[in-house]
Amino acid sequence: MDFAWLEVTTLAERPDRLPLTAQFDDPTVAPFLYQDPVSAALFPELVARHPEYTLLAIERGTGRPAAMLCTLPFTAGEALPLGGYDAVLLAAAADTLAGRAGPDVSALFATVRPDLRGRGVSAHLLALARRNTARLGHTALHAPVRPTHKHLQPLVPLEVYITRRRPDSSAEDPWLRVHERAGGRFVAVAPYSMTITAGLEQWREWTGQPFDVPGPVVVDGGLGPVLCDPERGIATYIEANAWYRHDL
Repeated sequence: MDFAWLEVTTLAERPDRLPLTAQFDDPTVAPFLYQDPVSAALFPELVARHPEYTLLAIERGTGRPAAMLCTLPFTAGEALPLGGYDAVLLAAAADTLAGRAGPDVSALFATVRPDLRGRGVSAHLLALARRNTARLGHTALHAPVRPTHKHLQPLVPLEVYITRRRPDSSAEDPWLRVHERAGGRFVAVAPYSMTITAGLEQWREWTGQPFDVPGPVVVDGGLGPVLCDPERGIATYIEANAWYRHDL
């Protein structure tokens, strides 16, 4: 597939394009998913601190940002962390504060402008991210993958969901399929990759749901239910992701 209509650079190569990373508003994303406190506190600064790890695609004809894939160096330790996305950010922040870049690399965020989806852009960017990670001296690219269609089956455990296959034996979920076709292999589930806790009034505003009964509440856009605790006046969303490893 020809992607000559895209110009893809790292933020290190084009630091002037850093402001464009904030121009990927996606109306299909549930509002509460932007409220992870670890991500809000750390993600923008870490991307700015490690610009060579973020790929930004610009549409040549219009100059508009088309897609982005952010990776970060971190220290995994003996095993990939159960905390997934949040754990990578915390480890990357600890490494950065210590004045070092971790030996491991994780993809953390990938997005394609809604009107450009279905054209193979995400697979193209993932291939370039693999190449960029190898260029930076790493032997593997990890990713706590957020399956794009899991929200359609929020009550199905992720361990079950990732086993679902199409007739050609490829993954049923499109984003898992992209990773597997690129050479990634499933390693483990990250059971608490992202955690969002807020008051019930805030959850009502985000979702339109009453949040007046204790227990799980299915909400639009969630990969799993939100756990409502009226007695304490809070509800918590804990999202599981699927760890994939790309050997380079």
